[in-house]
Amino acid sequence: MFKIGDYVVCGNKGVCVVENIAALEISGVDKERQYYILKPKYQSGSTVYVPVDSPRDSMRHVLEKEEAQRLIAAIPEIPLLSITNEKLPEQTYRECLRTGSCEEWVRILKTICLRKEKRLKAGRKVTAVDAKYFRMAEDSLYGELAVALDMNRKELEEYIAGEVEGKVALS
Repeated sequence: MFKIGDYVVCGNKGVCVVENIAALEISGVDKERQYYILKPKYQSGSTVYVPVDSPRDSMRHVLEKEEAQRLIAAIPEIPLLSITNEKLPEQTYRECLRTGSCEEWVRILKTICLRKEKRLKAGRKVTAVDAKYFRMAEDSLYGELAVALDMNRKELEEYIAGEVEGKVALS
């Protein structure tokens, strides 16, 4: 399914490159079982091991360039999250992050931007939970889009701002 050199999104590790596919020489690990050996793009010094026979729910390919461009163009139409309990938004944020879906990450960002705006207008600070999940969603989304569009983060932020200007803002 994945080959050496592929960029993948792996759970909460974000974008990784498949560095190797091999059995692990670690005691207590089945020497016959093959693993994807992944290097996170944005977490230096880290290595992730995912069994080849079970990555479907924990790994996926990074968006293609055209998919990333379509997602960015669709940002204004992507709906906000429906937070049923205003005192406990963290559960909703956590569930959306777990999906590994760029669209869900956009929903988190748009929702938190609106919440932030309302709180600041009311003379209140942004909540620590909102700040934490905004950063996590932004890092996940921007990390993947930067790879898909072959841009650095600053270029990506400017590109997104240009594409959605006057329609909606992410930050």
